[in-house]
Amino acid sequence: MIPRLCRSYAVLLALLLVPALPALAQRPPVTVPAPGTTVTTLRHAFDRAAPLPLSLWAPRTVLGYQEVLHGHGRLHVTCTDTPARGRCPRSDTGEGPGVRRPIQLEFHEQRSGQRREIGVVGWLERVEWERTCSEDYWEKSEYPLWTSAVRECHVEPAGTAATLQLDAADLGLLVAGRWHAELHLDVRSGVGGAVLGRHVFALEVTVTDPGRAAIHLPEHGGSAAQMDLQLQLRTQPPPASVGGEAVLDMCLYDGMGSTSSELVLIARDGGPAVPGRPPQFFSVWHQGGGRAPHDRIDYHLQVLHAGAHHALLPGAHTRLDGIDSADLRPVLLPGMDQPVHCVPTPLTFATPRVPAADKRDGRYQGDLTLEMRLPTRRP
Repeated sequence: MIPRLCRSYAVLLALLLVPALPALAQRPPVTVPAPGTTVTTLRHAFDRAAPLPLSLWAPRTVLGYQEVLHGHGRLHVTCTDTPARGRCPRSDTGEGPGVRRPIQLEFHEQRSGQRREIGVVGWLERVEWERTCSEDYWEKSEYPLWTSAVRECHVEPAGTAATLQLDAADLGLLVAGRWHAELHLDVRSGVGGAVLGRHVFALEVTVTDPGRAAIHLPEHGGSAAQMDLQLQLRTQPPPASVGGEAVLDMCLYDGMGSTSSELVLIARDGGPAVPGRPPQFFSVWHQGGGRAPHDRIDYHLQVLHAGAHHALLPGAHTRLDGIDSADLRPVLLPGMDQPVHCVPTPLTFATPRVPAADKRDGRYQGDLTLEMRLPTRRP
């Protein structure tokens, strides 16, 4: 018997990894500078705790690009003679490549009239017609928007592209509200050249800041205060009585630039339950303790809003309408370096007069908590 030979064969598979070849550089599309006035409306919204950038001209937006003889390699952008619509040079500066410099643009808040300048950052890039001095047609330098300067390399560039944007950090300088701005820019040709067209950017920026919503007490610099009920003892006419009235300066801030249609207030008495006490009353208690009627003094609350007084009942929801049309007051909230505008709503503590003999002599104290609720539907 002839033995069979068993052989094993190993197959070596060699994998050859070939790096992909870079895509061939392509010219930008042939572009003629837009004549007349081009209007672009941009609407932007964000929470101030996490601001978002806004792009006016996306990176390398081509303003003009044709064969060199058309002169689009020296296009530049200048501001107009209205500083509120963009503050930057109004003519060709001729300066070379450099750091990015902003256009100062004035924003105004629709509800309060507050104004704030924000920097709009932009720059130019030059584009070749042939890849004479670049690998991808694009020169590596960045130029200020308002210069016709170029870096000549055998031949002048054939086109110009621009980038224009509002950075998130700069937009975060705006407080809550509805902000408007209008930026006017002229596109010019050649050295000190004529205006070829105008670009108008109408910006509508809505900023919310719900984390800052607060019942603000301006005289106390925050949302907590010790309140004196301003009780006065009167001996005439007899019998002697005690009572009074005190007003707390209060302002409601909704974190949306006071654009809410309504706000809800809820007042809560921090003291013990009082069986039989009229439902409109809150109480302060004698520091010596005790729960008898002569150990407490009752008061009631009312808030002044839009010229009318609104009673606040313990635990009840009191709705205040017309926040978005009420008078405003600028206040500086804790931790902020610029004012916001809130709705003044003075809070009155009224203590009806009672016979002094019915109350213990001494000091009384109590806790009152006031809660503000925002509408679920935001503007």
